[in-house]
Amino acid sequence: MEFKYSDNDQLSVSSTREKIQEEVFNAKCRVLTEIRECGQLCDVQIRVGEESFPTHRVILSASSPYFRAMFTNSQFVDPNQQVIQLEQVSADTIRSIIRYAYTQQCDISTENVESLLVAADYFNIVGLLSECCQFLASQLSAENCIGIEKFASWYACSELEQIAHNFFMENFVEIYRTSEEFLHLEPENLCRVIASDDLNVKSEEIAFDAIIHWVDFDPIGRTCYMAKLLGCLRLGLFSTYFFVEKVKEHRYVKDNTACRPLIIETLKFLCDLDRYADARSLGNFDISSCMLTPRMPHGILFVFGGWNVNSPTNIIETYDIRSDSWMSCQTAESDYRAYHGTCVLDGLIYIIGGFDGMEYFNSVICFDPVKQIWLEVAPMYSKRCYVSAVILGGHIYAMGGSDGHTRQSTAERYDKNRNQWSFIQPMHQQRSDASATILDGNIYICGGFDGVTILNSAEFYTPEIDQWTLITPMLTPRSGIRVLTYKNTIYAIGGFNGVIRLNTIERYNEKSKAWEPGPEMSTARSNFAIEILDDTIYAMGGFNGHSTISSVEYFDIDNEQWYGAADLNVRRSALSACVLKGLPNAKSYVPSRSRVPIMDASDTVHLKDT
Repeated sequence: MEFKYSDNDQLSVSSTREKIQEEVFNAKCRVLTEIRECGQLCDVQIRVGEESFPTHRVILSASSPYFRAMFTNSQFVDPNQQVIQLEQVSADTIRSIIRYAYTQQCDISTENVESLLVAADYFNIVGLLSECCQFLASQLSAENCIGIEKFASWYACSELEQIAHNFFMENFVEIYRTSEEFLHLEPENLCRVIASDDLNVKSEEIAFDAIIHWVDFDPIGRTCYMAKLLGCLRLGLFSTYFFVEKVKEHRYVKDNTACRPLIIETLKFLCDLDRYADARSLGNFDISSCMLTPRMPHGILFVFGGWNVNSPTNIIETYDIRSDSWMSCQTAESDYRAYHGTCVLDGLIYIIGGFDGMEYFNSVICFDPVKQIWLEVAPMYSKRCYVSAVILGGHIYAMGGSDGHTRQSTAERYDKNRNQWSFIQPMHQQRSDASATILDGNIYICGGFDGVTILNSAEFYTPEIDQWTLITPMLTPRSGIRVLTYKNTIYAIGGFNGVIRLNTIERYNEKSKAWEPGPEMSTARSNFAIEILDDTIYAMGGFNGHSTISSVEYFDIDNEQWYGAADLNVRRSALSACVLKGLPNAKSYVPSRSRVPIMDASDTVHLKDT
């Protein structure tokens, strides 16, 4: 594995130079603004309605090709003309544009962003146009993203258009259920959305429900589009039961002659699938059929390192939730380490501390999933195996662990901008093999082992006052535990109580300050990995008391049940996991859509109710 090192001295020099340049620029802007406000050296007045704005031709020309062409071409404006009348914009808009020309600053709000963007586009002020687009991107919501995407398309703001489109696809379920804009989509646009590989739906049943919701808004005018919309679905991914009972018999489909050929074709397709106990054994079956092609996942689940029976592994695996399959990354490997921590910060994956069978690490390595390269950053002060690690406020926190001799109560914080670790207040107890999570701006750490006793204690850290506070102990001592926060509740899952590996769960209610039992996992496990993907808790690998395991299960909070998922390719415990969304090269981390496993109605994959 090849590492690249950052040059801190060069970064420091560059940062100082940029700070000086910014100070000089700000000083120039202040002088120019003062000259204009005093009316000094002004050579033109911009008039809008009854208001006039004394200004300097050269300043406006520098910020806008439109004004430059106006002031330098006598065919447009007489060079001696002192007053320019503008009809295209309001006085407030031109005031903001003039301020931007002098200071490169503008107060953008929800009230003025549309008019400013239109004016910036008209006058070809690229910087202001970009800032308006950034502001609109920051304001995206389920209620407005479709309108913003359309607005961006009108003014050829391609980057904003793509951002709004991605937001729509990512949050499709919430949008189709709550947005008025969705109900007014043109049929062609809805077809493109439903047909897209990037549509973020957990099942085709949800996409079908979205179609029905759209048609319900105007059944008389829209039922005629049902055949075209159905053809955009991955119909081979429906269960035979759902297709027959919910799709074929739906009132918009049942007597719709345009839908009949597609219904017949799909029924034959599904019957052919049902004839085989193992769909993968289909001889000449076209598994690349668009009917069976899963959509692209919006989040990629990564698994790093861990202990594979007798030794650590360096194999990275990624999980495709849409095809329920794991893939070993052929283009990237980590180093060999287990009992480490993993965090995601600014799109980079940090692997913290750990153990390779011989050495206890204080080193921290960083994986860039887009460039697929490894970087090495500043090491921690302490070696930390069995470490607990989280991200809070743009910093990495590493807590507890073992250096091979001592179980630690110390904790450190990493500042990415300075590439530096610093100690924070130590915890109340020594903790290795504990686990940590974030809730309401505090770090909670639970369980672990102090070298003598397996702990049921828990405490939280408040960064603002650099203080740890003990909370109500868990119901059960747990080492090799995993904790996470899901919908404002802390889940403490699995672990080892000193006698057996556990499949039990506890949930902490911050308001009542109490722990209560939760639904048990199917498999007892300690030192496993846990992550949230698609609003679902995934538990992966671990040790069950007898052997290292590869099994994976997930928790559906709506049904309060655990369900099985595809096994890891490599049996491993003491592994770590993380989720990244929006990767531009996501396709390199999932199986080819022409070679994904086929699932039929007999597969035990649970689909949430639509």
